[in-house]
Amino acid sequence: MPALRERLPQWLAAQHHGSMDWMAERAAQRSDPKALWSEVRSVIMLGMNAGPEADPLALLARREHAAIATYAQRRDYHEVVKGKLKELGGFISARSGGPVKVFVDTAPVMEKPLAEAAGLGWQGKHTVLISREHGNWLLLGAIYTSVALPHDAPAQERCGSCRRCLDICPTDAFPAPFRLDARRCLSYLTIEHAGPIPVEFREAMGNRVFGCDDCLAVCPWNKFAGAAQEARMAARDDLLAPPLAELARLDDAAFRARFANTPVKRTGRDRFLRNVLIAIGNSGAPALAEEALRGLSDPSALVRGAAVWACGRLLDAESLEAAYARHGRDEAEASVRAEWRALLPPGRGPAIGNPDAA
Repeated sequence: MPALRERLPQWLAAQHHGSMDWMAERAAQRSDPKALWSEVRSVIMLGMNAGPEADPLALLARREHAAIATYAQRRDYHEVVKGKLKELGGFISARSGGPVKVFVDTAPVMEKPLAEAAGLGWQGKHTVLISREHGNWLLLGAIYTSVALPHDAPAQERCGSCRRCLDICPTDAFPAPFRLDARRCLSYLTIEHAGPIPVEFREAMGNRVFGCDDCLAVCPWNKFAGAAQEARMAARDDLLAPPLAELARLDDAAFRARFANTPVKRTGRDRFLRNVLIAIGNSGAPALAEEALRGLSDPSALVRGAAVWACGRLLDAESLEAAYARHGRDEAEASVRAEWRALLPPGRGPAIGNPDAA
């Protein structure tokens, strides 16, 4: 994949991978399958349809409920897809006598460029694989084999002049067609990013608490896509639009129980509640102010910082100053103190713009 060997270093040099250091650490293996496994002679790419039953964008209007990315509303696809790959890989190995290795997003494998080279589809302007038969809702897996197999013709890019995926992005995460700056992407920010969400992106998050489907949902090629057919990949009713108030009260044990065997679990409770509290701040619902106030005493500084911001969006000045007096003056974490400083400038109350002096 000569083009990949050129594009990947450029993307990394631009720091568009954000804090995903693992993208750079094994870049050589990503850009060349032989660098990962010297015996590989063929790569078999497979995709599983994970199309939604309804328009994901409709969730964004339900401001007091959480929007979770389509792929994460169901069982963790890594387990389901990998099980099928192992079954097929075992068949190939038994028939050919050669070893195989299977990968589902757990090794330095560039699934989308490989899938394009294998003819499954092409990488659209939003960098996601688009299939003529399934739109852009495919979950990908790879089988590396030591057997030489006939090659399929690569897919041809068919986006034309369309730029719906670029124009709908709420954070302008695409500096150019076919290029993504992960540092501005809500999927990256809500899932991979470990610290506080940058202030400039919080309002754009809306009620998205895990991932973002916007650029996927508007692709015209989805007119050929159907809903997921694999029974184990059926969306869970309790993850379609859960109430934010319900999610805000999850402790670690409850979080793990609720999101067991789903992609959401890997993000962890603190990151997830950070996102939930930002969504609460964006809800415009005074009734959710109680949950924002509750978050001010959370054990996690990451959660407390998001709660400060949510309080600033939902409380009047008097209630905000009362919350500061109760929680902010003794705040030990610098990142949370910074949230209070940004929220309450000097003049709104005694030492309110400088928590350290209180």
